[in-house]
Amino acid sequence: MATNAIFFGWASSIPGREAMSAEHFGQFTQFLTGMKAAGMITGFDPVFLNPHGGDLGGFFLIHGEAGALHALTESDAWIEHVTRASLHLNGLGVVQARTGAEVGKQMQVWTKHLPRS
Repeated sequence: MATNAIFFGWASSIPGREAMSAEHFGQFTQFLTGMKAAGMITGFDPVFLNPHGGDLGGFFLIHGEAGALHALTESDAWIEHVTRASLHLNGLGVVQARTGAEVGKQMQVWTKHLPRS
């Protein structure tokens, strides 16, 4: 099983820093577009959520091969973007994820370890 996505999520902009969030959103989107063009990632989806009573307001789901995603998260540019985001976003979270066929593999491992009655 391999990570094939990164979840980059947030709750909301820190009050008074909304303009910083809007500017950085555009810059981060450009960064990811460049990473896709360079073959570092296979794609990404920016997502805004409607108000739902929870603490997740939006996220980027970034797709790619496990090794390339790991290299991305170790790059100076990535670390700079995460650091900048932490200065203007509440509830920032960056998490490795599995999608597509990798979910099926994870489910096989999970169900293998379920107690048998």
